[in-house]
Amino acid sequence: MSLTISRARPDDVPLVLTLVRELAEYEKLSHEVEATEVLIEAALFADAPRLFCEIARWNGEPAGFAVWFLNYSTFAGRFGIYLEDLFVRPPYRRNGIGKALLAHLAKTCVENGWSRLQWAVLDWNAPSIEFYKSLGAGLMDEWTLCRVTGPALQALAAKA
Repeated sequence: MSLTISRARPDDVPLVLTLVRELAEYEKLSHEVEATEVLIEAALFADAPRLFCEIARWNGEPAGFAVWFLNYSTFAGRFGIYLEDLFVRPPYRRNGIGKALLAHLAKTCVENGWSRLQWAVLDWNAPSIEFYKSLGAGLMDEWTLCRVTGPALQALAAKA
């Protein structure tokens, strides 16, 4: 069996959207998906893209993906990767694909002198939490993720 990981190409945009939808279904968040092929293509393939996607293929078949962007640590004074989405399709799980995607991103950090690889995990997702811990990830329970969207975002922007 062979695994390859490569950067998404423009002709992968429909696949990326399909994987986003499959991940949303797994997380019981399908109702939140607003992404379209046009939006994904614009984000991944702009002149100076700020979003990146790695596609994992198992024996040539699309098995999963990692979507990421750069973040910055003012304390470290260096960039890092924020992993927005990591997903391996159920039939391909237990083949080391998730671990390989994370190792690929860790290598990208190391090769570029970046300081960290960071992501969030849903608190109910015990299998993923255990998987991440097995790779040496520390759960940062002392931090609470904050988000402003929709009408609250509009209201906050109006105060500027």
